[in-house]
Amino acid sequence: MTDLRIRAATPDDLDDVLAFWKVAAEGTSISDDRSGVEHLVARDPGALLLGERDGTLVGTVIAGFDGWRCHLYRLAVHPDHRRRGIASALLAAAEERFVALGGRRGDAMVLVRNERAQHAWRAAGYRPEERWRRWVKHLA
Repeated sequence: MTDLRIRAATPDDLDDVLAFWKVAAEGTSISDDRSGVEHLVARDPGALLLGERDGTLVGTVIAGFDGWRCHLYRLAVHPDHRRRGIASALLAAAEERFVALGGRRGDAMVLVRNERAQHAWRAAGYRPEERWRRWVKHLA
C-alpha cells in the first residue's frame, strides 16, 4: 500500500472530512458537525487520521487517547476504495499512535447493525466485549 498516505487532519481538512463521512461512514453522531470536529483537532491534533491516495481522501479514523484509554471512532473507507487494505493501514497507524502515547488497549465504537464493520474489526484482531454496555447522555 505504498500509494496510501496517512496523516493527521488539519483545520483546513474538516469540511472535506464531514462531506466524506456522509458518503463513507455508517450512522451519524451528535459531534458530526464543524464545531465538533474543530474541537477534536484543536484539543488533540494527532487524533483524526486521514488516508489519502493521490491527494484524495479515501479513509479516516479517530484515534483518541485520554491518558487512560485508547478510543477508536469513525473508521471509514470510501465505498469505491474498500477491500484494499486502507482500514488496516489506518488502524495500524492508530495503534502505533496509542503505543507511543503509552496506551495499552484500544476500544472501538461499532454499530450493532453494521455487519461489514464488524467483519473489518474482527479481521484487525478486535473482539466485542459483551460484559460492557455503552451508556450515553447528551450534554447539549
